[in-house]
Amino acid sequence: MTLTSRLVNATIKRLTRMLCRVDDEQVARIPAQGPLIIVSNHINFIEPLVVYTHLLPRPMAFFAKVESWDNKLIGCVFDMWGGIPLKRGTADVGAIRLGLGALENGTILAVAPEGTRSGDGILRKGHPGVVIMALRSGAPLLPMACYRHEDFWDNLTHLRRTDFRIAVGHPFFLQTNGISVTREMRQQMIEEIMYQMAALLPPSYRGIYADLSAATETYLRFPETSGSNVQQTLDREALL
Repeated sequence: MTLTSRLVNATIKRLTRMLCRVDDEQVARIPAQGPLIIVSNHINFIEPLVVYTHLLPRPMAFFAKVESWDNKLIGCVFDMWGGIPLKRGTADVGAIRLGLGALENGTILAVAPEGTRSGDGILRKGHPGVVIMALRSGAPLLPMACYRHEDFWDNLTHLRRTDFRIAVGHPFFLQTNGISVTREMRQQMIEEIMYQMAALLPPSYRGIYADLSAATETYLRFPETSGSNVQQTLDREALL
């Protein structure tokens, strides 16, 4: 890491901690390196700034809309951070290859399956692009959820600090059970992934994945040292 990148990262981390009360205790659950695919929700622009700087020194790569590079400053920072330009709304084969290359190099790849910012924090429908990368790479998936910062701009206007919570779940693998993958299977796989992420969020944020009892885990395999994020949340909420 160059002196310039260290200065930029330290400045951004310090600034985000001035503007936000960051609860990053669970970041310690994230391995020191990959290959690993982090699947996370996406609310607004502050997440990449907080998440990237708080996961350092872990080697990271992430997808960002190609339009982000229209801003020279943002493009420069994203290049420094290993950002991968993604053409949204298309099957961007080039971006997928770069993501797979990052995983082959032992990097942690962050993916937001919703494909865009929600703005209000309510979880949207996931898109199956991450399924392709998980199956081809064999890398484990780790669900992560960020929340409570949807009112960042309003808080900033009123000179209030914003809460920023990072929740990290248990890892799992995708498995095909020996069946050739169809479009319908890929869609079920992303739904199962999204439910694992939704289980990390408070009920009011889960959106179309609010009913955790409807979650299936047909194509998920949890390591012996891990377990279903959905089942753990259901068990915990049953006691309340």
